[in-house]
Amino acid sequence: MHIEPAVGMPRPVGKTIIDHLFPDQENGRIPIVGVSGSYGKTSVASLIARLLILSGKQTGLACSDGLYLNNRQVDKHNCANWAAANRTLINPTVEAAVFENGFDALMNEGLAYDSCHVGVITNIHPANHLGRHGIETHKQIFTVFRTQVDVVTPTAAAIDDVDTAVKLPIGAAVLNARNGMLIEISTLCHGEVIFFSIEPELPVIIQHRTHGTGSRLGKQAVIVRNGMIMLASGANELPLISIGTIAGTYNAQALENILAAVGAAWALGIEPDLMRAGINAFGFLQEKYVTENQSVAIDL
Repeated sequence: MHIEPAVGMPRPVGKTIIDHLFPDQENGRIPIVGVSGSYGKTSVASLIARLLILSGKQTGLACSDGLYLNNRQVDKHNCANWAAANRTLINPTVEAAVFENGFDALMNEGLAYDSCHVGVITNIHPANHLGRHGIETHKQIFTVFRTQVDVVTPTAAAIDDVDTAVKLPIGAAVLNARNGMLIEISTLCHGEVIFFSIEPELPVIIQHRTHGTGSRLGKQAVIVRNGMIMLASGANELPLISIGTIAGTYNAQALENILAAVGAAWALGIEPDLMRAGINAFGFLQEKYVTENQSVAIDL
C-alpha cells in the first residue's frame, strides 16, 4: 500500500521506521562482555555487571548463579548458557550485558553473540578439560577458548552487519598474563589487549607495556604493586585501590578475579572512582562449584 500505492507517491515507510529506531547511523548493538576460563568466571562476571550498573547502564547478567536484570534475580537456576544469554539480548530494556561462558557451554552451544566489546579469559587449566567432549590435546583446548577472543570487535561479522559509515567500537581482550596459553591467544585479538597479573615484573607484562600486544599494539595492564591495584598504560601507573581495604578473605585467584573485572571495566570506559566503589561494595566473594555429588564453595 505504501511502497506501491494505487494512487499517489510511493513512501519508503520501512526506511523511515528503521531510521527512527536507529538514528544517526546507530547499529543497535549494546556493550557485551563475555567471560570464559577454567576458574573465577562467575565472580568476575558478577563484579563486571555490578560496575556497569553503577555506571548507569541497565545491565543483564547471565551466569551460574542465575539470570539478573540489574540487581533483580529473574531466574535462580544455572544460566551460564545460550538460552539465558539470548533471553537477555532480546530484552529491549537491556543496555549492557555480561555473559559467563564455561567450557561445556562453548562446546555444547557456542556463543549467543557474533561479537562483543570485551572478552575476558580468567585462566586456562587444561587438566580440567582434557577427556571431555572428545578433547584430547592442548591445541584443541586452545581452539575452544580462543573463540572468546575471536569475537572481540571489530570482527568481520560485526563489520558486515552494519553500514560502512558506522564506526564500530574497538573492543578488548582481557587476559591473564601468568597463563602461557592466554599469552599465545592474545596475538589473535583484533582489538586491544589488556593483560592482568599479580606479578608486575613478569617478562610478558614488561614486553607488553613497552612494545604492545596484538594487532593494535595496546600497552594497558592491570597489575598489583606494593599492595595496590594499579592501572598501567605504557610507563604510567595509576593507583586504583589498596588490597587491604577490600572486604573479605582472598588468595591469589580471588585477587586475579578482581584484576580481570577491573580490566573489563577499564575497557568499557568506567571511571576509576566507580570501579573503586564497586570493588568496595562487592569485596572478595566466594564462588560456588558444583560437583557430581555435592556443591562446594571456595574462595576464588
